Amino acid sequence: MSNPAHRYDVAIVGGGIVGLATACALGERLARHRIVVIEKELRLSMHQTGHNSGVIHAGIYYRPGSHKAKLCVEGVRLLTSFCEANAVAYERCGKVIVAVDERELPALAALYERGTANGVAGLEMIGPERLKEIEPHARALRALHSPHTAIVDYRAVASAMEATIRRSGAEILTGARVVAVVRADGGLRLETTGGDVAVRNMINCGGLYADTIARLAGAHPPVRIIPFRGDYYVLRADRRHLVRGLIYPVPAPEFPFLGVHFTKTIHGEVEAGPNAVLAFAREGYTAFTIDLAEMMGAMSYRGFWAMAGRYWKTGLHEFYRSLSKRAFVRALRRLVPELEDGDVDPGGAGVRAQAVGPDGGLIDDFMILPTPNAIHVLNAPSPAATASLAIGRYIADLAIESFRLKYGG
Repeated sequence: MSNPAHRYDVAIVGGGIVGLATACALGERLARHRIVVIEKELRLSMHQTGHNSGVIHAGIYYRPGSHKAKLCVEGVRLLTSFCEANAVAYERCGKVIVAVDERELPALAALYERGTANGVAGLEMIGPERLKEIEPHARALRALHSPHTAIVDYRAVASAMEATIRRSGAEILTGARVVAVVRADGGLRLETTGGDVAVRNMINCGGLYADTIARLAGAHPPVRIIPFRGDYYVLRADRRHLVRGLIYPVPAPEFPFLGVHFTKTIHGEVEAGPNAVLAFAREGYTAFTIDLAEMMGAMSYRGFWAMAGRYWKTGLHEFYRSLSKRAFVRALRRLVPELEDGDVDPGGAGVRAQAVGPDGGLIDDFMILPTPNAIHVLNAPSPAATASLAIGRYIADLAIESFRLKYGG
């Protein structure tokens, strides 16, 4: 694949929703440049994109001024418009964040202030009576209502993005895992399991392997990806009436996960979860999936041990809850007291690519690192799917400037 017919101006490594959105944005701006998406799996969106809960987040949780705050709010507008233009179903089912303990009330008020500062429309602090109208089976002292929070199938979104990319003239190569990046002829040669690809510039949207790809390209990423598995249960069909939309707890402010919650899906199911358990492989979708090389790689990183020292109590609790259905349901019962152990069945699981710093800190914002001939997306957890089209535009603008590409041709 190294002959001139397979030389590209920009290669996007990773066929998840952020990589696809970036390809869409570049296709709009660089009509006469050759663009390719390179994906290691035989199909697109097989990992984080295809295993998330399908929420279009409104932008409540994120620090005002951060990439997450700005790109999420913009991303909602772009994503819903994209869905409407491409006949992808979505539903504004609404969401409540419930405080069940007086100690949670200050954090709930802080979320209201953040969401308002970020420009989230329709936010309202409500009491138990109004909550009962929205979610009759939820219980709380106070709640934050976000009426415009929505749900969608992100696999369907990714499929529509794929069609958009192909219409723009860009190419998509699947079954091509990048194993080496070599600088050659003023550009890069990407050695993949599907053959070599010669490119002038690369955008790394590798998700769970973003830091690995960055190192292959000669970069020195300041973080390491540590995988966290999230397990789900599914409400039985005869108990779905317990949840009308989305019911979330007040999250722990020191931990960048939202806590187990209830999520109505666009297909009519109700999911419960996810937890956040350290995974033993970057694509470890079960508790028994172990990759010794990846485990040793994580354990050789000093940030891993600093993280373990900082969060060991939370980690042990999450691990126990992942093994105990009763403990999992007990956490959910704080939100919906009528829930019983027999009301849920095991569901699927996802793995979150969480960037961790050398000090053990869990990186909370999106992290995008430009280097010569490359841009590396090193941290793009939730709400990256919601924000994907906004992230794609941001990266496309950065690529045009960094790679000195001529806009429009």
